[in-house]
Amino acid sequence: MNDKPIYVTQPSLAPLDEYMKILEGVWECGILTHNGPLVQQLEKDLCKKLNIPNFVVVSNGTIALQMAIKALELKGEIITTSFTWIATVSAIKWEGCTPVFCDIDPETLNIDASKIESLITDKTVAIMPVHVFGNPCDVDAIEVIAKKHHLKVIYDGAHAIGSTCKGKSLLEYGDITATSLHATKLFNTAEGGGCITINHELNEKLKRIRFFGYNDEKDIVEDGFNGKMTEVHAALGIANLKYYDDVLNDRKEKYNLYKEALSNIPSLTFQKIKQGTPNYSYFPVIFESESQLQKIEKALNTENIFPRRYFYPSVNTYTNILEYQPTPVSEDIAKRILCLPLYWNLKNHEIEKIIQIIYKIKD
Repeated sequence: MNDKPIYVTQPSLAPLDEYMKILEGVWECGILTHNGPLVQQLEKDLCKKLNIPNFVVVSNGTIALQMAIKALELKGEIITTSFTWIATVSAIKWEGCTPVFCDIDPETLNIDASKIESLITDKTVAIMPVHVFGNPCDVDAIEVIAKKHHLKVIYDGAHAIGSTCKGKSLLEYGDITATSLHATKLFNTAEGGGCITINHELNEKLKRIRFFGYNDEKDIVEDGFNGKMTEVHAALGIANLKYYDDVLNDRKEKYNLYKEALSNIPSLTFQKIKQGTPNYSYFPVIFESESQLQKIEKALNTENIFPRRYFYPSVNTYTNILEYQPTPVSEDIAKRILCLPLYWNLKNHEIEKIIQIIYKIKD
């Protein structure tokens, strides 16, 4: 057994001394929050790195989703996917809206755009698709549906930093995209998130909502809340952003190492990329059966290797907080999918060991 456990992910971190150097400036000026200079710098740096016009950094990705709903003044039903993390649903509910679950494409694992229109009612106000594991949704089809029915589109792009579609950042699509800068993400600020929109007025509104609804004249003009990112978190983001390209390229290499080796096992299938370029931040494997998954998960755990059943279970089955709405494809995939370890410090020989265990236990 390995002495050091291998988890599904670890944060990609800049050298500690580089982070501490940035923090020295925070200690010198004494500004820890309230849209400080490092928050402003991080926003500018992210816009430049990702080639996007705006980025409103906030305290976490769930708050980003809530801010998007609030900024668009939505009240009613929001169609979303059941193959997602619970935060997607929590944000909808916390903002007084009702989640309506659409099933997924069994290949891309994203919302099945062909099934959205049948769920639209006179109460529907928006569509909230998720770019699952950074894989671009069918943005064109979703845009057509939204325009036809006069609906807003908020993308849950928690996984989407570094993904592109039709030559531009995936974060630019929809009325607003909410993303996560959590420690598990390709680029992180420990905890954090952001809202991205190409609409200038919406961008300014999101900034007001982030800080209790204050405008530049210190007057309350929005029903806002506290969504601010601290300078300590922004400093980590600035330090980590220096290594963004290295981390992205490293993930792609490791993703392809897994894919090339495991593609020879007929009983395994993989998420299909139908358009754009993902950020390769996760490596999900879909097994033939739940029992096969459990057997391989147990074998990996025995060797101190801990993949994750992600997303499991399908969120529409959380009947303690939701009324059950069937989405059979999502429920089936959720039982058979496993994300294998993939992160910056993971060594190739560790990946090869994981591959060998899967080959040994696959039948």
